[in-house]
Amino acid sequence: MDLQAEKINLVQQILSVQKASLLGKIKDLLEKEMIVGYTTDGKPLTKEAYNARLEKAEQDVLNGRVTTSEDLRKEVASWKK
Repeated sequence: MDLQAEKINLVQQILSVQKASLLGKIKDLLEKEMIVGYTTDGKPLTKEAYNARLEKAEQDVLNGRVTTSEDLRKEVASWKK
């Protein structure tokens, strides 16, 4: 079965669902797998992966693992020498 036929089959199955809880689970699954962003090297990020990166960044800030703008300016200035 080709991709278009699979999509049509899936839509038909979803339309026949009678339980709101099942539709909620389908929606959650689709949202988790949806691409919401990309890394700096172009790799796609799902909502789950994006949120994990945000949490890690927050922990880095809380634990002082950051580069200040002043430190960054000094580093950039050293490139010109």
